[in-house]
Amino acid sequence: MGERPITVTGKVMAILDAFAPGDRGLTLTEISRRAGLPLATAHRLLGELSGGGFLERDGDGVYRIGIRLWRIAAQGSAATGLRELALPHMEDLYEVTHENVQLAVARDGRALYVERLRGPRSVPIVTRVGAELPLHATGVGKVLLAYSSEDVVDQAITDGLAPRTANTITDPQRLRAHLAEIRRDGYAVTREEMTLGSCSVAAPVRDGTGRVVAALSLVARNSTADPRRLTPAVLTTARALSRDLAAQRGTPPAV
Repeated sequence: MGERPITVTGKVMAILDAFAPGDRGLTLTEISRRAGLPLATAHRLLGELSGGGFLERDGDGVYRIGIRLWRIAAQGSAATGLRELALPHMEDLYEVTHENVQLAVARDGRALYVERLRGPRSVPIVTRVGAELPLHATGVGKVLLAYSSEDVVDQAITDGLAPRTANTITDPQRLRAHLAEIRRDGYAVTREEMTLGSCSVAAPVRDGTGRVVAALSLVARNSTADPRRLTPAVLTTARALSRDLAAQRGTPPAV
């Protein structure tokens, strides 16, 4: 028996799945190739998706995620409540430091960034809302990995500790030792492991039971920032958010 033909729904899902984190836009040819669809089929479906506002097409023929799809995704995100609760705390942290402030959760072995604040003086970074980056190479990712189960850590190592810069920890034994330090200290510090020129301080965000559900970080210029001076502000903000998260869910904060 031959394989079942792909349904229209399957083709649409393949097109939407072609947009990877970090893509600013894709051409018809790129979408057709990634989705595994003939050009004519991709062109027809892209026209319908663009007409409905799910995708947008600019004058150069480049397609991007549309506002309508973005709104649907935002409403359905499990992280929406956390993001809304975190924003006031993140804004306070930004006002004190004027550095990049980021909030991430663990999703499918990656750090999913659910909110980010930055200003004109902040160091340029590769993250954006909705981006997924490696757990082993980012400050928030290391915090999330440090408080995950051994199975999750083992899987991250099995998947490969790909170097993002020359400073990325790629040795499994060294990574495990670093994760133990994070659990001991209660925060993570990274220097040019994801992006050259930047350093970060990240701390865990806990629910009322003490479970780590997210990580909060500051990202600053490695040449001028002193992580030791930034750490108290990050820890204070993460703890305040943890208290609010516990109160919102009616669970006393774990001590």
